[in-house]
Amino acid sequence: MNYVFGPVPSRRLGQSLGIDTIPLKTCNWNCVYCQLGRTRPVTHTRKEYFARTEILAEVQRALAAHEPGQIDWVTFVGSGEPTLHEGIGWLIEQVKALTTIPVAVITNGSFLYDPEVRQGLAVADAVLPTLDAGTSRLYQRINRPHPSATFRRLVTGLIDFRREYSGQLWVEVMLVRGLNDTEVALQDIARILRLVKPDEIHISLPTRPPVETWVEPADDEGILRAQAILGQVTRVLHPAAGSFDLSGYDTLADGVLAIITRHPMRQEELEQTLEQAAPGQVEDVLAELVQSRRAQVVERYSVRFWSAAPSHYPSQEQSAAVDPRQRHQRQRPSEK
Repeated sequence: MNYVFGPVPSRRLGQSLGIDTIPLKTCNWNCVYCQLGRTRPVTHTRKEYFARTEILAEVQRALAAHEPGQIDWVTFVGSGEPTLHEGIGWLIEQVKALTTIPVAVITNGSFLYDPEVRQGLAVADAVLPTLDAGTSRLYQRINRPHPSATFRRLVTGLIDFRREYSGQLWVEVMLVRGLNDTEVALQDIARILRLVKPDEIHISLPTRPPVETWVEPADDEGILRAQAILGQVTRVLHPAAGSFDLSGYDTLADGVLAIITRHPMRQEELEQTLEQAAPGQVEDVLAELVQSRRAQVVERYSVRFWSAAPSHYPSQEQSAAVDPRQRHQRQRPSEK
């Protein structure tokens, strides 16, 4: 399997069969909290990164290999931004024709200004975009977008999509301590969300390895403040419980790599998954990943995470030098 992985446990979608439409790491954002490392280079070009027919063929095989009830959602979630694949609308339609399992798209929402993208995502059962900032200035600091992915386009795209879309719209806010967990920042986000009118607002925390070492999740006070300001449709997402499916691959190491390329895993979590899949082989599989140089271990919050080797995580010194919290001041510039 090259494009399909899991099912993996999802905080919002139960056991989710993932579909990855793009190479690692293809994105038009370079978020400070991204679990997949830095985006190099940041791109805003939509094209057919992988043949859509090959992706669909893998989805067919994966669906056929699982019993009813083993998959809760089929989810387009990529090694970056999945809507950069220009065939995503066609893929969603084809997957919907294959199964009655609901289809979700996890996206940063930056292409929703494009009518073609909105039309393509319209048939999904749920769309989960991101809004981490209520001003252009904070958007630049947290999401570090491509110049074409402006804040104005993000906001107007969300509003226009909500007007056209009849499915579930769940907006995620990744809450970073010292950046967007203040009362002012949250009021700015709430102002925009009142225009978007999502069905739910999901507060996430950067609990997986953030690319920048200075990134920390909001504390309890910040989370309570966000819940109070963002309103009644807000809920806090907690770490998911469930099993990681390593079947369908030539080796266990290949199965692990398919998951950690899109979903870095804690050392303990990975060891438990391997012990369930192949008792007594944990050390051998981890050694194979290290020796093949296909995986790396990243330490964040004094926890060891396993990630794909190509993901770029800077050193402590590099990250500390660009910590924007040291220069963050409340300003409201003209929005792009």
